Amino acid sequence: MQAIAGFSWWTMVFVSPVVREATLGNLDPAAVAVFDIPLFVIASAVAASGVRVAAVVSTGWTGVVAVALAVYATITTEAGWGVVGMVAATAGSLIALCAVLLGRVPTMWILRGPFAFRPATNRPTAAAYMASTFGQIVLFWGFFLAVLPFAISVLERRWTVALPFPSFSIPAGITVLILASALGISSAVVMSTLGNGTPLPSAMPNRLVIAGPYRWIRNPMAVSGVVQGAAVGLVLQSWLVIAYAVIGSLLWNYAVRPLEESDLEERFGEEFQQYRDTVRCWIPQVSKTQRYERR
Repeated sequence: MQAIAGFSWWTMVFVSPVVREATLGNLDPAAVAVFDIPLFVIASAVAASGVRVAAVVSTGWTGVVAVALAVYATITTEAGWGVVGMVAATAGSLIALCAVLLGRVPTMWILRGPFAFRPATNRPTAAAYMASTFGQIVLFWGFFLAVLPFAISVLERRWTVALPFPSFSIPAGITVLILASALGISSAVVMSTLGNGTPLPSAMPNRLVIAGPYRWIRNPMAVSGVVQGAAVGLVLQSWLVIAYAVIGSLLWNYAVRPLEESDLEERFGEEFQQYRDTVRCWIPQVSKTQRYERR
């Protein structure tokens, strides 16, 4: 797919001045094609047949081009759409490289070191867990919902890839952000006071929490974080920030959630299995929750 996409893009570059300017700016397409076609298009096609060296070459070259094009676009305000395309291609190349070299995507690498699953150490009062939880909230929300989205928004405008938003996007975003933050805070409070732990993987609760928002949905803090990210995108009027929130939800759902639920099942056994089978992950379902509470 990447080889076909690369071939199609290069065809459009030489056929359409609009595509050439949007993705390469004032760069000489012939000079770029001399390197990119063999190292990206052809190498991707060869890698698709399982040749490991080709997969390494294609991934390395794609990453180098993405970084170089991002620097060029940031300095000149040209070729912004080329940066977006190459960043996506780099992500795809990394996934494909893992598939070729390892036969799978090693999602477990995400949860290593300080992010490895470990129960929280015993503390004398729930207030200690609460203080640790709110410290995490300030740190993580400050970075993932303020610093990083702001940087993405600045680059989006610098690369001239911003899209128009309706006038109501800012008040709508503020409203949704407040509601999602309230959900996140209430979930954190319940986890800290009843679970004897924190939301951080390295200090997970020692008890299975099924109270508060957890009665209606299994991962209210993940839902809160995704919705918060999208709301920040509305406030900043940035489609790239909204895309960042969507990508984060996919990463969490397909990479982190299976590992987290496996850990919970190992620690809490049948209690968690019953909870997982009764309460949905993303969409609240009150009727099933009520049946679960009556058991």
